[in-house]
Amino acid sequence: MKTIGLLGGMSWESTGHYYRLLNEGIKAARGGLHSAPIAMVSVDFDPLARWMQEDDWDAVSRHLCQSAKQVEAAGADFLMLGSNTMHKVADNIAAAIDIPLLHLIDATAEAIKAQGLSSVGLLGTRTTMDDPFYTDRLTTHGLTVHVPMSTAQDRLNRIIFEELCLGRFTDPSRRELLYIMAELEQAGAECIVEGCTEIGMLVEPSHTGQPLFDTTRIHAQAAVRLALDD
Repeated sequence: MKTIGLLGGMSWESTGHYYRLLNEGIKAARGGLHSAPIAMVSVDFDPLARWMQEDDWDAVSRHLCQSAKQVEAAGADFLMLGSNTMHKVADNIAAAIDIPLLHLIDATAEAIKAQGLSSVGLLGTRTTMDDPFYTDRLTTHGLTVHVPMSTAQDRLNRIIFEELCLGRFTDPSRRELLYIMAELEQAGAECIVEGCTEIGMLVEPSHTGQPLFDTTRIHAQAAVRLALDD
């Protein structure tokens, strides 16, 4: 098996979820006592979150590029960036290392197209929803993207940073997300992209009839396939 490189800590709540999904995937494929070979660096999220708020993406990029090099040095055969929002600097990270970057947005787009869908509603941090890096990448795959209105983006951004990243998953916040998702469906979205690594831990398929694409799970499944592709 190939060694999976995971750059995590953004937040550690979702990184723990990644770790479990990767190991469950390898166990399901190989059985027995098999587990996922993983080289991981988990960063301190606080300075990264502060730089995001200050719109200092150069600092974010420098920090994550250095951390990605550490993952590569630890023996990873390819890299996963365990954060939707931080894919804003994914191209810089890919250029800084000599191993492939398994791009979360590309994996998600392929999963959506495999279901025959073309119009998506995107949930995530304000950066993910408002900055073109995410929507443009989905659009290059032939998808139409709907995002919540500005006030809903503010509410969702608060839930992510003040609750989900701190391990708080509450019924009121779940209802808020379901309301926003219903608005996106009314706007024409055929499915919902849970474009924040923690959102899939709050809203699961059992909570709604809308098709959900949990980017964390999709990313992990793609990594398992790549790790097993000897």
